[in-house]
Amino acid sequence: MEERVSFTSGALKIAGVVHKPADQRQGERRPAFLVLHGFGSNKDSHNCKLPCEFLTDWGYVAMRFDYRGCGESEGEKSRIICLEQVEDTKAAVTYMASRPDVDPERIAVIGSSFGAAVAVYTGGVDKRVAAVVSSGGWGNGERKFRGQHATPEAWARFTKMLAEGKEHRAKTGKSLMVPRYDIVPIPPELRGNLAPNSVMEFPSETAQSMFDFKADDVVGNIAPRPLLLLHSSHDTVTPTEQSLEMFKRAKHPVDLVLFSDTTHFMFGNENPRVRHILKDWLDKYFPAKAKVTA
Repeated sequence: MEERVSFTSGALKIAGVVHKPADQRQGERRPAFLVLHGFGSNKDSHNCKLPCEFLTDWGYVAMRFDYRGCGESEGEKSRIICLEQVEDTKAAVTYMASRPDVDPERIAVIGSSFGAAVAVYTGGVDKRVAAVVSSGGWGNGERKFRGQHATPEAWARFTKMLAEGKEHRAKTGKSLMVPRYDIVPIPPELRGNLAPNSVMEFPSETAQSMFDFKADDVVGNIAPRPLLLLHSSHDTVTPTEQSLEMFKRAKHPVDLVLFSDTTHFMFGNENPRVRHILKDWLDKYFPAKAKVTA
C-alpha cells in the first residue's frame, strides 16, 4: 500500500512516498501523518519507514518525503536551511489536504531529531497542523550546539567554523563546506543508524541556520492542539534538556516522556515501549477513527 508521489515547494519538486492503511475503503478519508526525517537524512531512513509502517497499521495515512537538497528531491544538494524545511513541510500539508483519502482537518506531523525541531516549529506557525509528535527534538539551536560541543575547546572550534564560513562567503561568494560530524557530533557506535546516502558534508550556512533556529519561540502556539515530546533520558546526540525546555514553554495539552532504554534513534530502534506509549497517546488525543457514542 505504498504510492510514490511528488509535490512542489516553491519552485522545487519534492519526492515522497504515501503509505495507506490496508483496511481503508474507497472514498474514505482518514487522518494523516507527515513523517519528517533527521539532519541530512532522507525518507528511506528507519526513523521514517518504521513510523510509517506502525502508523498505517493503526489506521492513519502517512507520508515520508525528502526535504529539498536531500534524497530524491530537487534543490541544491546538502544545503539544508531550517526555515526552508519548514516551508517544505507546510507544502506537504497542502499536498496531503488535497488528497481524497485524507481528512484535511486532521493532518499531524511527527519527526525525529532535526525533523522533530521542524515539526514543532511548523506546528507553531501553521494552524492546519492538527497534532505534533517530537522524538529527540530541539528548541534552541545555540543552546543545543553548546551541549553538543560541550568543552571550551570544542565550542571554540565550532564558533570559529561559523565565523570562517561567513568570511569565506564574503570573500569568495561560495560556501565553506563542513564535515557532518563537525556540525552535529554522533558517537561512533550510533553512526550505523544513519540512512544510506545521508549527506556527509554541508555548507557552513546550514550550521548557522540551525544555530539561529528556535522552535522554543513558537512551541507555545501549538496549543490547544496536542503535542507529545519523546526523548532518551541519556541522549548522546541531542541534549535531553532540549525537550525539557520545550515542555516548559508549551501549553496544555502537552506530554513529555523520557526513556532510559532508548538511544537518540528511538523509532529506528523498534522499542516496543515507545510504540505502546505513542499509541496510547494517539488514541487519547488524535485517534485514527472517530469514537462511536451511544
